[in-house]
Amino acid sequence: MGVVLETVELTKYFGVVKAADGISVRVEEGELVGIIGPNGSGKTTFLNLITGYVRPARGSIWYRGKDITGLSPRVVTRMGIARSFQIPQLYGGLTVLENMLVALAIRAGRSGEFWRPLQEDARLEEAMQTLSEFGLEGAAAQGVSSLAEGERKLLDVALSFALKPRLLLLDEPTSGVSVKDKFEVMDRLVRVLKSSGVTTVFVEHDLDVVMRYAERVLVFQEGRVIADGPPGIVLSDAEVKSAIVGTG
Repeated sequence: MGVVLETVELTKYFGVVKAADGISVRVEEGELVGIIGPNGSGKTTFLNLITGYVRPARGSIWYRGKDITGLSPRVVTRMGIARSFQIPQLYGGLTVLENMLVALAIRAGRSGEFWRPLQEDARLEEAMQTLSEFGLEGAAAQGVSSLAEGERKLLDVALSFALKPRLLLLDEPTSGVSVKDKFEVMDRLVRVLKSSGVTTVFVEHDLDVVMRYAERVLVFQEGRVIADGPPGIVLSDAEVKSAIVGTG
C-alpha cells in the first residue's frame, strides 16, 4: 500500500468565495473515499483542481509521488487519473458500444482519428468485456439517448474505467438515479472498482450511499475539510450533522 493522491495546502478562491482553503488530504492505494458537504463547500472544485480543470492559487497536488500541480487535464488523464462527471459526458449520437470504442481510441492516443476503423476484433472484444463488467453488454447496440439514467451513469463510469486509471474520481454517481435503482448502480460500480483495485474518490449528496459504500469520509465546509474518518463515526459527529443537515 502507498499514497496515491496527496494535496498540500491546496487553495483556490473565486472572488471572495473560498472554494479550497488549504486542503491537505492523503488517499491510500485501493481506498474508496466519499466526499460530502453542503452546496458550495468546494467538493467539485477539489476534483477540478486534481484533474487540471482549475489551477490552484497556492499549494500542490501529488499523484503517486509526482507533482502534478497545474498540469493539463489531458496530461493528468494520461498519467492514470480518470474522471466521471455529475452529468454523464456521453456521445449522444452514438450507440453504447460506439461510445466505448471512442474511449478505447482515446486511451490509445488515436482520438484525432475517426473511430470506425478502430473496430478490429481485439478492440471490440475489450469493449464488450468492459461493458459486460458494468452490466451493459445487452445495451451495446442501443443509442445512449435511450438509456435509463442509472444506465447512463454506469456507462459514464465504464468509459472512464476503460482508460485503465489508477485513480478514479466520481462526481455524484447516483445523482438523477431513482431511489430504487441507486443501490443497484452503486453495487455494480463498487464491485468492479474493488475487484480491479482502482483507488476511488467520489462526491456524493446521498448520505445513505455514503454510509453504505464509503470506507472513509471527508466532510467539506467552506473549502475546508472539517472531518475525516470512518463513515459511522464521521456522520454521527455533531459538527458534521450541523454542516450537512442543519442539526446540532
